[in-house]
Amino acid sequence: MASAIFPSLRLRPSFSASTSQSSSSSSGDVKPRPAVILPGLGNNSGDYKKMEVTLGEYGVPSVVAAVSRLDWFRNAAGLVDPAYWRGTLRPRPVLDWYLKRIDDAVREANELSQGRGLSLIGHSAGGWLARVYMEEYRNADISLLLTLGTPHLPPPRGLAGVIDQTRGLLYYVEENCAKAVYTPELRYVCIAGRYIRGAPLVDKEDANVDSNVTVGINGGEVISELAIASNKTGDSQASSGPSFRARFVGQGYKQVCGRADVWGDGVVPEVSAHLEGALNVTFDGVYHSPVGSDDETRPWYGSPVIAKEWIHHLLE
Repeated sequence: MASAIFPSLRLRPSFSASTSQSSSSSSGDVKPRPAVILPGLGNNSGDYKKMEVTLGEYGVPSVVAAVSRLDWFRNAAGLVDPAYWRGTLRPRPVLDWYLKRIDDAVREANELSQGRGLSLIGHSAGGWLARVYMEEYRNADISLLLTLGTPHLPPPRGLAGVIDQTRGLLYYVEENCAKAVYTPELRYVCIAGRYIRGAPLVDKEDANVDSNVTVGINGGEVISELAIASNKTGDSQASSGPSFRARFVGQGYKQVCGRADVWGDGVVPEVSAHLEGALNVTFDGVYHSPVGSDDETRPWYGSPVIAKEWIHHLLE
C-alpha cells in the first residue's frame, strides 16, 4: 500500500530569512504546472495574496478561487435541510457555490497550463472540498492535490461531548470520495502542523499531556512557549499544569478528532490532517491560518519559510 511505502514525515523547517528559489531553475526550460488555491472556511481570496507571490517566486503561476467571507453564509442554506439535523448532510447542493468557484478557477488555470496539468492546493476545508470537486467533476488535468491543515477525517461516532461540526459532510467525503493515492498520475500530499498541543478541560488519568504545549521559533530552532515562561518565572511554571489556552484549543481538537490531548496547528489536529495512501508530512511550529499568522514568529503553511519546504511537490 502507498501508506506503507510513504510513511508520515515529521520535519523541522529551517527558519532562514531568505527564500530559496534554486528549485525553479533546476528544471531547466520546463515550466511548473499552474496551481489553484482553494480558501479555507471563513477565509477569502485576499488572504492568499502573499502566498500567490511566494509561489510566483518559484515560477509557479497560481489562481485563487474567488471566495469572499460573506460567501460562507451561503452554507446556512443547509439549516433547512432535515439531513443537517440528522447529521447526514451531503455536499450538494449546499456547497455547489464553492464547487462552481473551484471549477471557474480550474478553467482559468487551464488556460495557463498549456497541457501541463494542474495542482490543487486546498487550505483547511478547501482540501476536502477539492476531493469533492475531483469526485464530482472528474477533471483529468489534476495531477497533484496538496492539502494544508485540512480536517480530512470525520470525528469518531458516539463520543460524549463530540458533535460533528460538518453535520455529516466529512462522513460523506470519507465514504464516497476516491481514496488518497501517491502515483505518477496523481499524488496526494497532506501537510499537518504541530503548533500547540491541546489538553482536556478537566484532568484525567488517561490524558497524556506534556508541558511542551506550544512551538515557536528562535533563531531557526523550535522552542516551547513554556520554555520561554520558565526562563522568566522559574521551575514553578512547569508544575502548574496545562494552560487555559491548551485546554481551550483542546476542546476544538476534540470536536474534530475526538480527543483533546493531541498536537495540532491550533485548529486542526495533526491526526485529522493526514490520509492513508497519501504522502503525509508534519511541520513543527506551523499555525493553521493566514489570518492571525506572522511570518517571523508564527508562520502558517503558506508563509515563505514554510512554503519553501513543500514547494518541490509543485515543481516535480
